[in-house]
Amino acid sequence: MRVATFNILHGRSPVDDRVDVDRFASAVKQLDADVLALQEVDRNQPRSANADLTAVAAEAMGAQEHRFVAALSGSPGTWMAATGEEQPDAAAYGIALLSRLPVASWNVVRLASTPTRVPVRFKGSLLPELVRDEPRVAVAAAVETPRGELTVVNTHVSFVSWWGRRQLRTVVRSLERVEPLLLVGDLNMELRPAASITGLRPLVVHDTFPAEAPREQLDHVLARGDVGRVEATAVHELPMSDHRALSVDLV
Repeated sequence: MRVATFNILHGRSPVDDRVDVDRFASAVKQLDADVLALQEVDRNQPRSANADLTAVAAEAMGAQEHRFVAALSGSPGTWMAATGEEQPDAAAYGIALLSRLPVASWNVVRLASTPTRVPVRFKGSLLPELVRDEPRVAVAAAVETPRGELTVVNTHVSFVSWWGRRQLRTVVRSLERVEPLLLVGDLNMELRPAASITGLRPLVVHDTFPAEAPREQLDHVLARGDVGRVEATAVHELPMSDHRALSVDLV
C-alpha cells in the first residue's frame, strides 16, 4: 500500500504561474498512491479553472473514497471560516483525503485560527509583519486494509510556529486512543519537533521545501502502532507547487 502526501499549491506551477487541471491530474496519476493526502486544495475557484480538484484527483488515481474538507469558504478577498455546512459545490479551500481502499468512517477536526495578529518574519523581510493565520482542519479516515483497519489523518497546520504546534497537539489528542495510525500532511515544522509533539515515529526522512531545491522537511508521514513494514520511501518533484510530494510503501 502506498501512502502519499502533497501540498499542491491549488495546482499552480511556480514556473509558469498557471493552474493546468490536466497537468494536475497527470501528477496525481504519477504518484500512484492508494491513500493520498492533499493540502491547499481548491474547489470551484476562478484561479484554478473552477475545478473541483478533489474530484479531479479521485478520477486520476481511481479513488472510490474521497473527502474534501474546507478550511475557508468563498474566494480570495472574501474568505470566511468554513463551518462544514457549505453547499457541496460552493467555492472553498482546504484539504482532501482520498483512498482506493474502502473507508469505514470519517472524522473531521476543526482548528481555530490564531486569536490575534502575531508578528511573523517572512523570508526576505528585515522586519516582521503582523498576520492572523487562517483556520485549519484535519480529516481522518478509517481505511480498511488487508491487514485490518488503519486510521490515516491528513492536516495542514499553521505556519505561526507556536500556534501550529498547539493545533497539532489538538489533532493528536483527538486520536489518542486510535492505533494503528498514520498522521500525514504539511505540518509547517521540521521532523524533530513534529515527532516530539506528536509522539509518533517518522516513516519518511526527505527534505520537501522549497520544491526547486529542498532545504527543510515540512511534509511528514508519522506512525503509531503496527502500520506494516516500510518497503520504500520517495520524494517526488512534480510540475506544480512549491513543495515536493512524499510517499511511503507499506507491506
